[in-house]
Amino acid sequence: MADEQGCASGLELFHGITAQAERVRALKAGQASKDDVDSAVRLLLSLKMAYRAATGEDYKVDSPPGDRAPAGDSATEAEEDFVDPWTVQTSSAKGVDYDKLIVRFGSSKIDRELVNRIERATGQKPHRFLRRGIFFSHRDMNQVLDAYENKKPFYLYTGRGPSSEAMHLGHLIPFIFTKWLQDVFNVPLVIQMTDDEKYLWKDLTLDQSHGYAVENAKDIIACGFDINKTLIFSDLDYMGSTPAFYKNVVKIQKHVTFNQVKGIFGFTDSDSIGKISFPAIQAAPSFSNSFPHIFGAKSDVQCLIPCAIDQDPYFRMTRDVAPRIGYPKPALLHSTFFPALQGAQTKMSASDANSSIFLTDSARQIKDKVNKHAFSGGRDTIEEHRQLGGNCDVDVSYMYLTFFLEDDDKLEQIRKDYSSGAMLTGELKKELIEVLQPLIAEHQARRKEVTDEIVREFMTPRKLFYDFQ
Repeated sequence: MADEQGCASGLELFHGITAQAERVRALKAGQASKDDVDSAVRLLLSLKMAYRAATGEDYKVDSPPGDRAPAGDSATEAEEDFVDPWTVQTSSAKGVDYDKLIVRFGSSKIDRELVNRIERATGQKPHRFLRRGIFFSHRDMNQVLDAYENKKPFYLYTGRGPSSEAMHLGHLIPFIFTKWLQDVFNVPLVIQMTDDEKYLWKDLTLDQSHGYAVENAKDIIACGFDINKTLIFSDLDYMGSTPAFYKNVVKIQKHVTFNQVKGIFGFTDSDSIGKISFPAIQAAPSFSNSFPHIFGAKSDVQCLIPCAIDQDPYFRMTRDVAPRIGYPKPALLHSTFFPALQGAQTKMSASDANSSIFLTDSARQIKDKVNKHAFSGGRDTIEEHRQLGGNCDVDVSYMYLTFFLEDDDKLEQIRKDYSSGAMLTGELKKELIEVLQPLIAEHQARRKEVTDEIVREFMTPRKLFYDFQ
């Protein structure tokens, strides 16, 4: 099925090229390093080659593929969002249109009925990410609940691509939610650190990539995962020490063609063979016998993957391959993107210090970043704001509160007050600062308690404890 293979359309590639060309211009204008510019140019050329392969024609500015429609239709197309594992681009200050993305990716919306079913199955109040639609889309979550209700096993899998020592708030989202899932379902969890991927894509040495994996693992452990039920593994370490994992990688590689990965990921003839083969490595943890220390030779334990929606192409490929190699398809829970401080048009960037709140930031840095850089939905003057109110749909401070303020009633009151003009932008930012400062400080305190020995324990392949047989 095309939606399972995740082939990028010509229109998606067109918007990706347009966005990447603008990014190259911005890097050059900002006198970015040669390595950064070269990397951006390589991606641009890669996208253009993928576009030609998909459409049979060269990319032309302001000329979408097959653009023979009336002007009104092409204007609608120009507003389409572009989402893949490396690029998120939208023209809307509200962010990506997730309802359209569900249709394009072929996933299912997490509706009230599913949230209620999760609550009944776990006996716990749904996490705020579920209550507020931050995790908004799924694949086969009902199958996971069927298994759980019938006392059949499943396990969790999520990951992190360690490209720097410091993680930012956006990186925490899947881990906060995965910890909740681990707690309420009482199931084992594997966390893949794709240090091999970052070596292939970034200007890093193998030692740097592996070092970042260990440092990022400390931040992940500080989220509170149960050491008895959690394995964190570095690809660079694990694949060489676990033949069962590598065997699954090879099985996946045999059943995915170069044309398929070009269509899904935009790879070109100039990409290294390491990049082309990497998706099989990200797919392998979806199958339980990749972890013989945990599951033995069992290959039928269902896997549930919480991740941001931009990672879905990897797992559409995985779900397409799974039946052909005799394994169950992994299920997924997709989150929205955590917006940059400057607005919801793009994801946060670890390379732009002012686009992100980092987990290493001080209370003063958090306050300054929110006050100076958080995009406001307020009006131009206080008088106008009091009269017309602010726009919560585009206000980044309000968006951040939907992620991190636990109290539903307080969040709703803030929305009403800001929308009516009773609350000013400065007051809204103050509310956010008062939520983020203790959250980051508490995380930093927990991270200080994570010793190298604790990291080694989490990253040592071993038997995990869980209820099912």
